Amino acid sequence: MVKKFVLALALVAMTASPSLAKTIVFATDATWPPMEFVNADKQITGYAIEYMKAAAKEAGFTAEFKAVPWDGIFAGLASGKYNAICSSVTITPERKKTMDFSTPYFKVRQALVVPAKSPAKCIDDMKGKTLGAQISTTGHFAIKKAEGVKDKSYDEVGLAFEDLYNGRIDGVVCDDPVAAQYALQNEKYKNSLKIACIIEAGDEYYGIAVKKGDKEDLDLINKGIEAVKKKGIDKQLLAKWIGGGK
Repeated sequence: MVKKFVLALALVAMTASPSLAKTIVFATDATWPPMEFVNADKQITGYAIEYMKAAAKEAGFTAEFKAVPWDGIFAGLASGKYNAICSSVTITPERKKTMDFSTPYFKVRQALVVPAKSPAKCIDDMKGKTLGAQISTTGHFAIKKAEGVKDKSYDEVGLAFEDLYNGRIDGVVCDDPVAAQYALQNEKYKNSLKIACIIEAGDEYYGIAVKKGDKEDLDLINKGIEAVKKKGIDKQLLAKWIGGGK
């Protein structure tokens, strides 16, 4: 009788709290430090990864992360290979047509990185020059909008910075925390590169993308994000990974 009673209680608890057993698999292109990247121990980490782990803890679900190349990350979401994308995805009207987004969790801007000796102060100074960016990112979109600038796309932003360092291109456009990581903190590049300017193009925010109509996962993710903000965990993560806030 006692065993049956305990078992019944366990079943009731599981029924009352289904979200505790929920696992959300997040795809991430882990080539975007300090937001999402693979560390020396071959672990996926970074600001956004720790943010989502904290959100999962607050909302009562398990977060798993799967490394996925950027060029196929949205198609994988649409085909159901994972539940969500945590990969510095900017919320745009075009993307909202094919997927749903969480509450924004990070405000971002586009930055132009150039050689340290370059006189360029803004993207208008780069006419006739070649700028690199990771393909299908907002940095790539910004280059395409600039008049008289040639664009070169890369599968990974790190490859663009390597070409810039070796003089194969004239600049890189990417999200400002990533620009700071490469131009100001990376031991290899920090004395050779600099941030020329921030490209003002209106407010830009990262969000977690889910399949269109996936309200169950979206509600859990939003619950976690709101709790992280309310408790100030986001500010702790900013201080750890980015050195403060914007």
